[in-house]
Amino acid sequence: MNKIKLSEMANIVMGQSPSGEFCGEHVNGIPLLNGPAEFTEFYPIPVQFTSDPKKKSNKGDILFCVRGSTTGRMNWSDQQYAIGRGLAAISHKKGSEYNHLLRYLLENCITSLLKNANGSTFPNLTSDLLSNFIVSVPEQKYQKKISDFLRTIDQKIELNNQVNAELEKTAKTIYDYWFVQFDFPDANGKPYKSSGGKMVWNEQLKREIPNEWAVKTVGEYAEVKKGDLITEKDAKDGEVKVVAAGVGFSYTHSEYNRDENTITISGSGANAGFINFWREPIFASDCITVRGKTDADTILILHHLKFIQKHILSQATGSAQPHVYPSDIKILNYAIPSDSLINEFGKSVIPMNKKIANNLKENQELIKIRDWLLPMLMNGQVKVG
Repeated sequence: MNKIKLSEMANIVMGQSPSGEFCGEHVNGIPLLNGPAEFTEFYPIPVQFTSDPKKKSNKGDILFCVRGSTTGRMNWSDQQYAIGRGLAAISHKKGSEYNHLLRYLLENCITSLLKNANGSTFPNLTSDLLSNFIVSVPEQKYQKKISDFLRTIDQKIELNNQVNAELEKTAKTIYDYWFVQFDFPDANGKPYKSSGGKMVWNEQLKREIPNEWAVKTVGEYAEVKKGDLITEKDAKDGEVKVVAAGVGFSYTHSEYNRDENTITISGSGANAGFINFWREPIFASDCITVRGKTDADTILILHHLKFIQKHILSQATGSAQPHVYPSDIKILNYAIPSDSLINEFGKSVIPMNKKIANNLKENQELIKIRDWLLPMLMNGQVKVG
């Protein structure tokens, strides 16, 4: 192991924000990133552009947050970006094929790096702090192999994510076609509404729905209830994700109180009313959970709730902190198709849902293996053959 300054192995470009008059959603220029708000698991999704970029990242660079509570968070630059002062673009001096080594070397020593940041409340990493930070690097002859190994894991995770995105898109397309446009297959296999299927006006929904469909509330058709209260102090070591306000807590529990394929709706806070779906067993805490009689029912309800997501968000009440309650979800009206049509829907979407769940589980295992091996790869305890 050799100890060197980060600047000896990496090119570091600190971001600089362009003038506001040259930035905007519809500006003709290159994508602009100001911080991690646009980050996803791997690549950012820009929402602004600038015609006057001051500093840029190149494709393959590491996008590294240098300001605020998200200091140290990273994404990959999948194209050229203009980068604001909240980011730095970091790349290995030997070329992009070493960037995975560099990214996970930073990941491995992020705690030490943050201790050097200026500011206790809002950390700030300056160019000098980054450049002069001492890192321990593996032997030269192993660096490329380590980088390739880490890149292979990330590529598999990314591929699984892409497959899942396509499967979710396909499931939504089927839902839209069958249950929004009402062109589900009729008795002759033709699209119902387009082929002249009988539609009737429903006063509760204020629109036409297929003949013989029922209208019920979500509470009549599904189990809607509040999660169990839990604090961080009450949490136990375990593998079960604790879900509060519709998102995962940073800790886990040894038990679960909701089975796989559970819908959660954030009950309070800025995300009150936000819908999520968990394909693994969870411990539901500060959130509302919704489950149908079958997986097909649950997935159909999930798409329906997402279809009216804006309405649910608008129902959040409370001046100090918005809240959505189980009673707000139970009273939502819902057009219920025949059991046979729900079963047909299930035949299409349940295999997709299982594939997504398997891919997510595989990703969790890959991440666990990667994170377990990472310190040993970096300190030379484990070598890549």
